[in-house]
This record gives sequence, C-alpha cells and structure tokens, in this order.
Amino acid sequence: MTRMIERWFPSSEVSENSDKGWGSGNSEIALFMWFAKRPTVQAKAAILCSLLPWPDEESEQKRLQDLVRSALAGRYAAWSEVRSEILRHNPQGASTLDPFSGRGMIPLEAARLGLPTEAVDYSPMAVLASYLLTEAPFKDRSQEPVLPFGQQPDGLRTAPADRLLHDLKFVFDEVQRRHASSMCDFYPEHSGRQPWGYLWAVSIPCQECGRRFPLVGAYELLLPRARREEVSFHIAADRSEGTWAPVVSRGAPTHQPTLRNAVVDGRKIAGKSAVCVFCSHVHPLAVHRRLLQEGQGRDELVLAADIDERGRKAFRVPTDQERQAVGAASEALRAEQPFNPLLPALPDEGIAPGNNNIIGPSIYGAKSYGDFMVDRQSLSYIRLARTISSLGDELTGAGVSHDYVRALTGYATAVVVKKLRRSTRGARFQSKGGAQVGDLFVNEGSITFSHDFFEAGIGDGPGTWRSISDNVLAACRNLFSGLQGAPAHVQRGTATSLPFPPKRFAAVVTDPPYDQMIAYADASDLFYAWAKRCLHTTWPELCITADPHGCQDKTEEIIVKRVRGDAPAEHRNRQHYDTLIARAFAQMKQVVRDDGVVTIVFGHGEPEVWQRLLSSIQQADLVMTGSWPANTESGGQQGKANIETTLTMACRPAPRNRPAGRKGGVEAEIKAEIKRRYPDWERWGLAPADMLMAAAGPAMEVVGRYSEVFNAKGEPVDIYTFLPLARSAVQEAMAVEIDHLPLETFDARTKFALWWVRLYGRQVQAKSELRWQTLASSMDLADVRDLVPDADKGVRFTTARQLKVAINTESAVVDVALALAAASEDGLAAMGEVLAAAGGGVNDTYLWAAVKFLADRLPDSDPDAVAFTRVLRVRDGIANAAENVLVAKEQRQQRQQAESVQLSLL
Repeated sequence: MTRMIERWFPSSEVSENSDKGWGSGNSEIALFMWFAKRPTVQAKAAILCSLLPWPDEESEQKRLQDLVRSALAGRYAAWSEVRSEILRHNPQGASTLDPFSGRGMIPLEAARLGLPTEAVDYSPMAVLASYLLTEAPFKDRSQEPVLPFGQQPDGLRTAPADRLLHDLKFVFDEVQRRHASSMCDFYPEHSGRQPWGYLWAVSIPCQECGRRFPLVGAYELLLPRARREEVSFHIAADRSEGTWAPVVSRGAPTHQPTLRNAVVDGRKIAGKSAVCVFCSHVHPLAVHRRLLQEGQGRDELVLAADIDERGRKAFRVPTDQERQAVGAASEALRAEQPFNPLLPALPDEGIAPGNNNIIGPSIYGAKSYGDFMVDRQSLSYIRLARTISSLGDELTGAGVSHDYVRALTGYATAVVVKKLRRSTRGARFQSKGGAQVGDLFVNEGSITFSHDFFEAGIGDGPGTWRSISDNVLAACRNLFSGLQGAPAHVQRGTATSLPFPPKRFAAVVTDPPYDQMIAYADASDLFYAWAKRCLHTTWPELCITADPHGCQDKTEEIIVKRVRGDAPAEHRNRQHYDTLIARAFAQMKQVVRDDGVVTIVFGHGEPEVWQRLLSSIQQADLVMTGSWPANTESGGQQGKANIETTLTMACRPAPRNRPAGRKGGVEAEIKAEIKRRYPDWERWGLAPADMLMAAAGPAMEVVGRYSEVFNAKGEPVDIYTFLPLARSAVQEAMAVEIDHLPLETFDARTKFALWWVRLYGRQVQAKSELRWQTLASSMDLADVRDLVPDADKGVRFTTARQLKVAINTESAVVDVALALAAASEDGLAAMGEVLAAAGGGVNDTYLWAAVKFLADRLPDSDPDAVAFTRVLRVRDGIANAAENVLVAKEQRQQRQQAESVQLSLL
C-alpha cells in the first residue's frame, strides 16, 4: 500500500500553523524545559500522512487530502473521522514508534488519536519530559485515594485529566507551603512581606589598588513607563574607607557600570572589561576571567527587590538582618545531610572537560553543577528537592499508586527544572518588560554565565516557585482541556538497539538529532543533577548512570559534539554520528511492517550534512520515497533559529533483489518521474522553492530501485550525486520562460541569476541554499558568488551598484543588464557606453528579456526594479547612444589609422 506521505503532504498548512495557535506547540513546551521543539501541526501531519493510504482514484485522493486538512484545523479537529479512517486502512493495527522522542511532540499526536504509541529516548530528562506530556495525562486516576493533604470534590473521579489537574494544584501548593516554611529563616520579611528577590554580583580584588569591587554590567532597574519613573542604581566607592555601597536613585543611570567596554590609550579593549570603582584600573576580559578561575571571586549581595500589594516593584539596600540571613544560609548548607549514601546534598556531578562552549560557568571556574549558585540558592534547592521527595514518600504511604506518585512528583520536578532556567549565576536581571529574571539559555543549548545575577526568593514574583508552578499549571489546564486519546508508553533506551520484535509498527515517525546542533545531554545535565535529588525514591532509575562525572550517560548519544577548552578526545565525532544514525535507521527498518513507512523529520541546510544523512539511510537499506518541505523554524522556537525549513521524508525498506543501474538511465528516470509529478505539485500550490526540496523524494525513490548505480567507466556513483540533478529537473519541468525565451537557452551565469530571482527575489536565504543552487546549476561557487553576496546572516541577490564587473563582448547577459541599471542614474550616455562595451546588442532579445524579467520580479519599491523600468522606458535612446559611442569609436580608430599612415610616409 502506498502511503499518503509518499505522494502528498500538507506543506502549506504545516507552514502556516507552525508558529501560532494550537499547531505551534507553545502550550506543550511550556510544560517542561527541553531544547528541541517539533511544532504539533507538523507532528500531527506526519502521523496522519504516514498512516493513511494514497488511493489510485483522484476523487479518493482529494477526499483524504481534505480530511487531513480538516484535522489540522485544531488539536482534536475531525478526531473521530480521521481516527476511524486510519483504523480502517490499518487492519493489522496502527501502532507507531518514535525512537528519538525528545519531549514527545510526535508520540503526543499519536496518543491524542488513541493509537498504540511507543516513545524511546536516550536522555533520562527527555524520558521524564515525554512521560509527563504523552503518558501521564491520559491515564485513568479515578480509583486513586484522596491525597493526604488535599480535598477531592465530588465528580472528579469521572474525568482523569480533571483529577490530575486538581491534585497537581494541591501538590504545588503543598510544596510551596513546606518549602517556604523550611527557608523562611533565611529569607526574612521586610515591612511584613516576603521580598521578591535579591540582586547579586561577583567581586574581584583590583590588581592595581587591591580593593574589592563588584562586577555589574548594567545599572538600569526600571525603565520609564506610563505613570512610572525610571529607576536605576550605581556602585558608590568610599576611597578613604576602601568600601563600596549601592545607591538607588530615580531617573536614568548617571554612572558607567563596572563591567563595560573600555578604551585604553585610544584603543578599544576586546570584550567587557572590569573597571575598578576605586582607582578606575581596567581589567580586560582575560584578567577578570583568570581571577575567577583562580577562586578569587566572591559573591556580594547588592540590592533587595520588593513587590507591593499592587504588584509594583521597588529596589532598596538590603537590611542588616537580610545580610545576616545570607551568612546563616551558608552555615546551614554545610550542615545539610546527603539524600542517600551516593547522593550528596549539594550536587557534585562534574562538568566534563571541553564543555566551555556549552556550560558558560565552567569558563569562570565552576567545576561541578553545585558551583552554579550562591549558598542560599543551593540550600533552597536542596530543601525544595527534599520537600518533593518527602511528599512522594507520604503519598506512597497514603496508598497512592506507584505510577501516580511518579506522575505527581514528576510534574513537581518539571517546575523545578523550569525554575532552574531562572536561577543560578546565569539568571540575569532584566529591566525590560517590567523587571524580569533572564533565562539561562540566551544562546539555545548553551548555559550562560553572568557576573551580576538575580536570586528569586520564596514569595511572589518572576522566578519564584509560585510563579513557575502557576505557569506549569496553566500549561496543564490548556493541555488537559478536552483531552482525548490513550497513553503512550515511554521508556529509556537507545535507537541503535530497539526492544521490539520485527515488523511491529505500522509507522516509525521520528525527529532525529541533527549532527552538531545541540548537545542535549550536556546542556541538560544541570537539570539532571537536581531532578535526581527530587526523584531519587520515586524514579530511582534516574540515579543510575555510567557517566564518570555522575551526569547523564553519553556513550551512545547520537550527536556531533563541539568541544572547546582542554578536553580528552571526544568520541561523539562525525564518524560516531554517521555510524550510529545508520544503525538507528537500520533498527527502524527492522521494526516497521512491510506495508509501513519510516518517516524522518530533518532540518539541515548544509549539502554535506545531507550527503551524510542519505548515506546513512542507504546503509540502513532504506529507500526514500517522499520528501516534503515546511517552514517550521522561523518563530524563534527552542531550536536552531538559522534553520527555517524542515523536511518530512518517507522511507521504505529497500526492495529485494534489485538490479544494478547505469547513471545515464537513472538520470533519465529521475527527470521523467519529476516531470510526471510536477503537475500535481503545481495543482496543490507547492511553491517553486518547495518543489526543489520535494524533488529529493522521487529522485531517491528512483535511485532506490537499484542496488548500485555505475557511471560509464563502471565506477559506483554516490547517491548524493542525484540530488542536484533532481533540483535541475524541477527547473526543466517548470519550463520557465523569460519573455517567451526558454530559461535553458540563456548563458549559464544568467540562467543561474534569473532562476535565483525567480525563486527568491530579494529575500535573504541561508548560505547553504546558494551551495544547493550552485550544485544544481553545475557551476562553481566562485563563478556566481558575486551575484549572491553575503547579507544579514545569509545571502541575497546583488544590487546593480554592488556588482563590479567589467563589461565586454564576452560578458554574461545578467552582467550587462545590471550594469545598465547601475548606469541609468547617470543618463543615456552612460547606458550607451555599457551597451557599446557589450558589443552594442541593440536587438539582443536575451538582454531585453532579462531586463524586463528583473524589472517585473524584483519588488516594486526596489531601487533596481525602478532602474530596470527606467532602462526599458528609454531603450531606443540607449540604442542611439550606444550607436553614437560605436560610431565615435570607429571614427577614432580611422583617425588613428590615418595618422599612422602619415607617420610612415615621413
């Protein structure tokens, strides 16, 4: 049976809904901190199209297409209809598997349809995230006893999600109450209220005068808004006493912060320098970083922040009682007992060498994940973990089932994990947006470090337990509303050794790790260290690891790890990735049914990465049979921002006993297959740029008919060779004409330029797209690089003024056209000079066709579009001017020749 995804995919609907509403997945990612986000609309579309058939009759095709489009209108849209259709066409069962489940976005959509669903991931933190999203909410909790510290209203036993939501509210409130009680002595009240939190800064000894001073990068506290003055502060130095103190004032800052860009002897110092408030000595980045690495940094309490009953924020100098509480917290931290003999109170899990690019604090001296906080923060998290752990024991003692205890403590730990994003020395204070606590992950997947940072307290306000737990509870309300489906089954494992029998699943749908984009385990080890302490009794398997540093095991993590800093040889290199991803694909082939598909969602723009991916698919004895683009990454999501387009690819086990093929014959088949499918793509409204991506599917399907493909010399041909050919075949199938002239008949450089403008106009594209287009055009990158130069972190078609090319009779048509546009502001004579230099092509239909095309295709407001229109308008005048130039040139040559003759007669 041909699956829908092998012939059609709702690319436009996925693109339109990926960054808004239910299809964005924003509600789902609000539940737990993880680094990769697959939009729910793409996950749902991949599940539906992998399980539905592609009928032979066009009317049936349209009916199922319309059904899928209807199902993508909402979270549970057309639920009964699409579910019954899937079950009807899968009499053997419609089970699915995601062996790289991550936070569980793909398994979630199968679970919402009530289909048997397995989710596997290598990271314990991803397993926890998947469980909370795809398994726990769908289970019936109606027979669970009343929580020992809560009340159960009538009627909750009939709605599993309502029961879970109700109990989570009581658990979160109980955690807040108990944790605040355990920490109240260390966070004293001020004016009868708990402070929101405290601003800290690291101090260093000045290398000139020896006095300590704090490193503060900004003095803004509250920016001006309606009915609110701006508030700032500065560090004031008493040089006679050798002391410093914070001074809060109204208005904009009047002093420069101590951590700033500095200029010494007229030269700007690279990076932020630390400038002493006592003697103004400048400590460059390397110096103050070295001081921290040597352990000479000291945490200094700078300001306290309050929120009054009207929600207004205010800042002040900490009281003596508050300063004493800081010291008391340090003493209490040293007295904290281990969670168990193998789990000390303060995390001692070590930061692996070579992680400087991922774990920012390690650059400044942090050796373990227990070094990330001030003492009071560490004490607070230890007691928070004890609170959650003891609640789990109490719930178990009250007769609550083991699975439900795991769920309740798991959701509480999700709050801890999200709270950690607003904690540690990387949680910068932000004055924008009404004063907020910054996120640790400024650069996706990398934990930042800051010399000045904010410590949220135990009351109200951003970054506190109450604030974060309310956020998680709101996400649960959204996700549990109208909940339908059945629980997925989530387990930890490796995609290279799946614990399932052969031919178990109707479809494997997965979003594998992308080469070296994100080091998932390294970036989440901070969360892992604290999650172990929260869940060591209810999720004891979390504490089991083979990692020598006590963190998550990384032996078989399938990524390419970028290493920075001193480190031993990293095993997660490209060979490791390519070997293991091929092994994982082979495992997927083993567990999918003969009539099923392996659907791979992949988003990487680099041709070289695609080459390696296709090689891995081929090594797994899989054949790609469909490839569909969607713009899913442009919304600033938890994923790499520079990848906007992802492909949803369908693969099947390669047919047995395939013959060998010849390169020429395979190329002809690819062109024929793309030409055959092109009318459908056009009928479905697929954009030309999307057709280029979609062409990979039929091209690889054709190649997959053969065991090997040989060239004329009998040498094997790399499968990747055929991807540029597929793109070129799309161009041929489109039969693009430039003012009734076939694009194919233009010179190669002009054809490249006009095709680029046809696809993208003036839009910025990734540099990888330039490489793809160059390969498809069978040109060297150097031959066209000036036509598509760098612009705004990508590339963009050149402007006429930007292109500097000498025009002669051998010039490409596009160069002459751009030169005419550049000269148009200087008048007819200048344009005539260009046309004459090109050979005076007054009647060159290709030149004027290109000029007209560029005038029409570039945006109306584009200066070059205006220039090209101007060129067309005075075409006859340009011709006359060129003729005058040529006549004048000829007359000069005649005079020179006559003068030469006269000289020879003398």
